[in-house]
Amino acid sequence: MSDLQKKNAGEAAAQYVEAGMVVGLGTGSTAAWFVKALAARNLPDLRCVPTSERTADLARELGLTLSTLEDTPRIDLTVDGADEIGPSLALIKGGGAALLREKLVWEASARCICIADAAKVVPTLGTFPLPIEVVAFGHKTTANRIADVLADHDIGSPARVREAERGLIRTDGGNLIYDAACKLIADPARLAADLKSLTGVVEHGLFLDLTDLTVIGTDEGVETLNP
Repeated sequence: MSDLQKKNAGEAAAQYVEAGMVVGLGTGSTAAWFVKALAARNLPDLRCVPTSERTADLARELGLTLSTLEDTPRIDLTVDGADEIGPSLALIKGGGAALLREKLVWEASARCICIADAAKVVPTLGTFPLPIEVVAFGHKTTANRIADVLADHDIGSPARVREAERGLIRTDGGNLIYDAACKLIADPARLAADLKSLTGVVEHGLFLDLTDLTVIGTDEGVETLNP
């Protein structure tokens, strides 16, 4: 029933959008439901900043007016999904390999709403592998630096580069994604800071202190969570 829950969350979040807003459009299956619901509302004077080429294509097909961070550096509201939602609405994102653009849009937003199905809410972050975006040049050396940081956080498994049948996964920015099977992230803030300090790491999928409201889809409707 997760598709129904995602649909319910996306449609509920679309009701927070008002005419004339600049809206950040997230990436992923739940965010796609929001984009569809937003287009169906047919609000005037909307400008939308997509977080991925995939989302841009969907929004364009649905007739939404697109903009960029360069043209609209201040975003009124961003709605996006998450791979895990932990205590204080700390998130793991990046399963769709769009985490850098997502975080740039989130941090440019006056308000951010996370939408998800009920299974994404967890007592502690870490079951979902943590995505880490790295530059392609020297990425194996960067992976060794990441392994050292993970070990310092009592995470024994090294991060693995994300691959598909066609080869290494590339982000829209041409970077690579490493996934760290953390199992348990005891101190998300310290891990976030330690990863961001590494040369070669562009961004990580820990979204901390960025979510203003979470809309959780259920089979019957939605529930909301505040920080």
